[in-house]
Amino acid sequence: MDLRTLSVVIPCYNEEQTLATLVGRVLAAPRCDLALEIVIVDDGSRDRSVEVMNGLAARHPEIVACLHEQNRGKGAALRTGFARATGDIVLVQDADLEYSPADYPKLLAPFLDGRADIVYGSRFRGGAETRVLYFWHSVGNRVLTLVSNMFTDLNLSDMETCYKAFRRDIIQRITIVEERFGFEPEITAKVARLSPRPRVYEVGISYSGRTYEEGKKIGWRDGVRALYSIVRYNLFR
Repeated sequence: MDLRTLSVVIPCYNEEQTLATLVGRVLAAPRCDLALEIVIVDDGSRDRSVEVMNGLAARHPEIVACLHEQNRGKGAALRTGFARATGDIVLVQDADLEYSPADYPKLLAPFLDGRADIVYGSRFRGGAETRVLYFWHSVGNRVLTLVSNMFTDLNLSDMETCYKAFRRDIIQRITIVEERFGFEPEITAKVARLSPRPRVYEVGISYSGRTYEEGKKIGWRDGVRALYSIVRYNLFR
């Protein structure tokens, strides 16, 4: 498959402080000679994120700006972004600064070598650096990944990672139902059920997590929903 364009889909909710910096890093990131498309989906932000997004789109023709009038959740924003993406590879990038676009070459290499259809960026596979934060969050992530793997028969180390990249023809075949953070186990379950099963790779990435004071949004209720989503999308089709 001749790969020419990378679409970076950025769901955004109340990220006026980081969105412009993040987009600058995406624009500057090495991307292995692929043309770049950035699809930003503002999910009903209550701060100045929409103003920032529209200003960026006015200055950079590679940016596509999408708007949800009301907050619907990360899964809903990604559903919109995937539908608008036109690149051969579609990569999820959060609007905060936890994940570094400097890792794009690692994520893209298995595609460009013709080995992968889907690539997950793992925070637990020895990236360059990881910020030390919440112990129980890391335990929760590993437990959710373990339970997900038991259902999908994949041997992922980080199912909950933001960095997921897909061949566009694959991701646009999948209907996303979950509105919020249940997207992660849902998409993993649906990937595992595709026939023929896609070639899935994992690569180690760096990670600079945020504290709740710095704007982290995921909480224990999202973990409960993730468990529900693992069972629902693996057992009930």
